[in-house]
Amino acid sequence: MPELPEVEALRDFLTEHLTGREIVRVLPVAISVLKTYDPPLTALEGHRVTAVHRYGKFLDVETADGPHLVTHLARAGWLHWKDSLPSGMPRPGKGPLALRVALETGAGFDLTEAGTQKRLAVYVVADPRQVPGVARLGPDPLADDFDPARLAALLDGERRQLKGALRDQSLIAGVGNAYSDEILHAARMSPFKLAASLTDEETARLYAALRDTLTEAVERSRGIAAGRLKAEKKSGLRVHGRTGEPCPVCGDTVREVSFSDSSLQYCPTCQTGGKPLADRRMSRLLK
Repeated sequence: MPELPEVEALRDFLTEHLTGREIVRVLPVAISVLKTYDPPLTALEGHRVTAVHRYGKFLDVETADGPHLVTHLARAGWLHWKDSLPSGMPRPGKGPLALRVALETGAGFDLTEAGTQKRLAVYVVADPRQVPGVARLGPDPLADDFDPARLAALLDGERRQLKGALRDQSLIAGVGNAYSDEILHAARMSPFKLAASLTDEETARLYAALRDTLTEAVERSRGIAAGRLKAEKKSGLRVHGRTGEPCPVCGDTVREVSFSDSSLQYCPTCQTGGKPLADRRMSRLLK
């Protein structure tokens, strides 16, 4: 799933390639991705792009005197830029293509979604805050005003485990399954530690890991073409998706806890005092 660093890199890429260009055609291929109907997709046509914004994991293409095109790539969605779009109409039901946006220059981009769980979402709205997911977002962890005191206030009284709290978009915007693993590894904390139990020192350590991990990932992704961002993300991960490999910090074996629709990875030596976590739902430290 694209998370804050990849979506921020896509925002940078689209800012360079879209700003000032006129949208001449928006072609829906998978109608299921459209989550709004008023204004219609055609309301984007004939308007120039003035800016591209990011809200958590949402991308927002703003047009002059026209609506916003807001996209959430979900778990298996992606954006593919093409300097020259194929001619002709794309055929519905053939492959992963969900939406095509064409510019006056002949360039444009496709939104695609792999797999059977169709969660890619496209909204056409007058204001991005009309998108329910955007309206619910918590603060952006890379914002200038997101300081240690802000994080401490968010976690105060939070009875969930750190892994779940970090992934809650209404608490902190933009962090998903992969980077929550990376942040907790950098902070040397168990994913099942209660968020409200952190000491001042632990909160400061978590804040540093949060900011540093995301900032470094954004910098690694900056300037990389959209089609290569997935590979760049994977190459920069230290524990997520690396079950059975040695931890790059201590050399211990990276372990995994599996759930019904996801999994997490962690290093026992770095994060849980050497104790493996029970690999079952509602996992807790083995005693």
